[in-house]
Amino acid sequence: MNRTLTALLGAALWLAACAPSPEGAASSQPPAGSQAGGDTGAGPLNAEWSHYGGNLAAQRYSPLTQIDRSNAGKLQVAWVFNTGNYGPRPEQRNETTPLMVGGVLYTTVGVTRNVVAIDPKTGETLWIWRPNDSAERYKAAPRKTSGRGLSYWTDRAGNERLFVVTPGFYLVALDPGTGRQVPGFGENGVVDLMVGVRGEVNDKSSIGNSSPPLVIGDVVIVGPAHDVAMRPPSKANLKGDVRGYDARTGKLLWTFHTIPARGEPGYETWLDGSAEYTGNAGVWARMSADSELGLVYLPVEAPLSDRYGGERPGNNLYGNSLVCLDAKTGQMVWYYQLIHHDIWDFDNPTAPILMDLVVDGKPVKAVAQIT
Repeated sequence: MNRTLTALLGAALWLAACAPSPEGAASSQPPAGSQAGGDTGAGPLNAEWSHYGGNLAAQRYSPLTQIDRSNAGKLQVAWVFNTGNYGPRPEQRNETTPLMVGGVLYTTVGVTRNVVAIDPKTGETLWIWRPNDSAERYKAAPRKTSGRGLSYWTDRAGNERLFVVTPGFYLVALDPGTGRQVPGFGENGVVDLMVGVRGEVNDKSSIGNSSPPLVIGDVVIVGPAHDVAMRPPSKANLKGDVRGYDARTGKLLWTFHTIPARGEPGYETWLDGSAEYTGNAGVWARMSADSELGLVYLPVEAPLSDRYGGERPGNNLYGNSLVCLDAKTGQMVWYYQLIHHDIWDFDNPTAPILMDLVVDGKPVKAVAQIT
């Protein structure tokens, strides 16, 4: 059974999520279709947080009940982790959501996107990993921030990995126990994501990353981010292709063209040959996935440029679309374009939220994209 699409306004969704239960008591039951532990097999009362959104479905739900409305106002600061000394300058804001795996907090810090492991009881630093972006690659990076965090993988046989994408656009696999790069993954734990990008790499082009990759099964899926394109220096840029890599070896498994190549479905929606040079249409927001169905959901952003479409006539697939792919092969299962030919920078800004509903007494798998 595939998932049907539901478009929701952010305000309405948050009001519903924050509303009290009918009896006025906080519920300890997960929402319908929730997967409390995501792909890690955690039980419903497990305090782990092994995915950016809580689980692969991006539901951000925790069944824990120790903190509720009766005592939230009495909480006190137990410790503070100062991130000001990570990187060449302090970061103005941090958008990271730490992971909690095996009783350890893992997060990214600083404008160079360091990775740290923290004791959640004391705030003590357990280890730190520093990225090795070259000066040239870091200077060209469009997103010099700590990013939004990390991804976690395990084969449930004793092998574990943390994945991070650096500002300079490298995919790195780390050992959660030591913080060391994992031998056997790419080259000494590193895969160069600039290899295979479509478009001309020059002083006017940009590509990088701001969100952690998504891990489903043994596939690590990376979505790119670009420079903000309000007034881009050129009508051309690198394309925002989404790629899947083997979580064990770093081998490239598949590439999905968010801007179709000549001969691919959707190419006809780019008139006057504009698909040849137009870039962006990346996936800078978080993705979500359904491990039971083996599907991944991509919230694709607008193509270049954000507020002018004269250089790219047509509907511009798969810009501003919610795209569903087979996670193992990268083959498209379905898509829904929310905006044709965007000229208002209406990117899809969040991970699609997966849910199991009951409609007229029948179960329905649904996906909701906040706009």
